[in-house]
Amino acid sequence: MSNQTSTIVSKVWSFCNTLRDDGVGYGDYLEQLTYLLFLKMADEYSKPPYNRKLPVPKEYNWESLVSRRGAELELHYSNLLRELGKQKGILGQIFTKSQNKIQDPAKLYKLIDMINLESWVVMGADVKGDIYEGLLEKNAEDTKSGAGQYFTPRALIKAMVECIRPEPMKTIADPACGTGGFFLAAYDHIVKNNQLDKAQNQFLKFKTFFGNEIVASTRRLALMNLFLHNIGDIDSENPVSPADALVADSGQRFDYVLANPPFGKKSSMTFTNEEGEQEKEELTYNRQDFWATTSNKQLNFVQHIRTMLKTTGKAAVVVPDNVLFEGGAGETVRKKLLETTDLHTILRLPTGIFYSQGVKANVIFFDAKPASKEPWTKEIWYYDYRTNVHHTQKKNPMRLEDLKDFIECYNPKNRHKRKATFDGDKNPDGRWRKYTYDEIVSRDKTSLDITWLKDKSLTDLDSLPDPDVLAEDIIENLEAGLESFRAIMVEINGKK
Repeated sequence: MSNQTSTIVSKVWSFCNTLRDDGVGYGDYLEQLTYLLFLKMADEYSKPPYNRKLPVPKEYNWESLVSRRGAELELHYSNLLRELGKQKGILGQIFTKSQNKIQDPAKLYKLIDMINLESWVVMGADVKGDIYEGLLEKNAEDTKSGAGQYFTPRALIKAMVECIRPEPMKTIADPACGTGGFFLAAYDHIVKNNQLDKAQNQFLKFKTFFGNEIVASTRRLALMNLFLHNIGDIDSENPVSPADALVADSGQRFDYVLANPPFGKKSSMTFTNEEGEQEKEELTYNRQDFWATTSNKQLNFVQHIRTMLKTTGKAAVVVPDNVLFEGGAGETVRKKLLETTDLHTILRLPTGIFYSQGVKANVIFFDAKPASKEPWTKEIWYYDYRTNVHHTQKKNPMRLEDLKDFIECYNPKNRHKRKATFDGDKNPDGRWRKYTYDEIVSRDKTSLDITWLKDKSLTDLDSLPDPDVLAEDIIENLEAGLESFRAIMVEINGKK
């Protein structure tokens, strides 16, 4: 990192801390920074040497902010946010439902001045991206904001991308894209591993990525994150749709789907009843392309992702444990997935790696296939990175190095040449082994919830993690329990 870059990063962070003293959280700061950065970069693009005509009305452009002070600035900024939210395209999406969260005009002016002093367009995409990604991660760590549910650990994303190995001139989708982490990792992988010509670069920038994100504030962060990383442009088509991906099959088919659909088992919709009270109604999606009709959100996403893939498409999807073992619709979905796709790999993940507390999750890797009388899945390879693994968000976060062994076992260059590390008595601690299709379907409910390693903490006191790690685990489990109780109370109250 150059001295100039490091100075800019310091400025951005230090001002964030200044605003926190005034009660402006990371999320609110991030949103204001997004609005202002977007306008400043649009202003730079409208001047030499670019001289581009951009869809920002003159009365609400960057210059209109820089020329004002005090109460006049505060009033104008609020009007600007409201009016730009009415515009079309990416501009309108960035400013949808935007509000001024910085009530002190002097601090607002100081933030505008800080942004105004830099030339952002000429700055490298990696630098701008690093600044923004850093803020997104800090925001995810702030448990009160709830932003963690939209932020997948970057180490996990990179490992998934390294296994899938996306190629140039192919499309990549994420039906619940959060802040766009999968897109950025895929973009970096393609740029790093290929010498791209002009046509490939243009395709990568404008035609590769397609996402859905129904939460306006998160969609805004995703669009800005992509823009700062050189994906899309101010006046290009919007790569992130506000539509609920599960409602209908859009008809589009993609080469790759990389996703971490939102946790929480049930889809629901809030509405106001005749008495004016708010109630929640469970959502089930009646789609012809779905194998099972259910209100289980994750099972619906798995079915939807299967539909989204081209017959040569590949998917890597984070799913909670219930997708692997739940009966009824879950069993139907698993059986159909085994029959119609090659579900070849499952990575069992430890707790303590997500910002949502107490989540037990896995990554399932499957390849779409054309219609066939015979099941496409012949064997499933499992990597158990859960048993005897302890991670916490702060003291021992999961890093890409922790997943290197899994990536090597996965063998992205030729996954058909794999070697098990588990070998009964010879290597009982091996984390990598396979199960045949017949072994899987003979299990109760076609359960994919398999473990074979011994939990050493149950038999060997010396293998227990440090007391502070245990303490964090206990806190995490208590918080997860409280969240579950809250969800039950909401459901009970909603049915009264």
